[in-house]
Amino acid sequence: KTLVVYFSWSGNTEEMANHIAEQTGGDLFEIEPKTPYPDDYNETGDIAEKERDENARPEIADLPDSIEEYDTILVGYPIWWHTAPMIIGTFLESYDLSGVDIYPFTQSASMDTEQFDNSMEFVRNSAANAAVHKGLFTRASNTESISRYLSDNGFME
Repeated sequence: KTLVVYFSWSGNTEEMANHIAEQTGGDLFEIEPKTPYPDDYNETGDIAEKERDENARPEIADLPDSIEEYDTILVGYPIWWHTAPMIIGTFLESYDLSGVDIYPFTQSASMDTEQFDNSMEFVRNSAANAAVHKGLFTRASNTESISRYLSDNGFME
């Protein structure tokens, strides 16, 4: 059973997650912070930088008690301060992910591959005992690239 879980601030990652859920038939879950981020880009950036520097784990509102029915999780996030938002660590570290296949997907304004690599390392470190697969790094609007990734990983015919 597949879960498509995502954190989105501006809506780009949400767009990707919705497309992926439609293509895979996976259940969709939005990670929402207990304390919402500001609407202002610069204010949110300042908070994101502080969270990264402190290796914080922001609380999630309505975090599911269990996700044990899922053996595959596609986890989506924007790149914030050169890596995944710390709330992705909160989610991944909240569960025993032994034997779970994790497929990260992300996008960013700069599309900097080094930042993507940093985010993948963060996901690997946060998803203890999970099999973290090669991630997807593409623009939210590039549905062809998203579909190819899903097909290459056996999610679509």
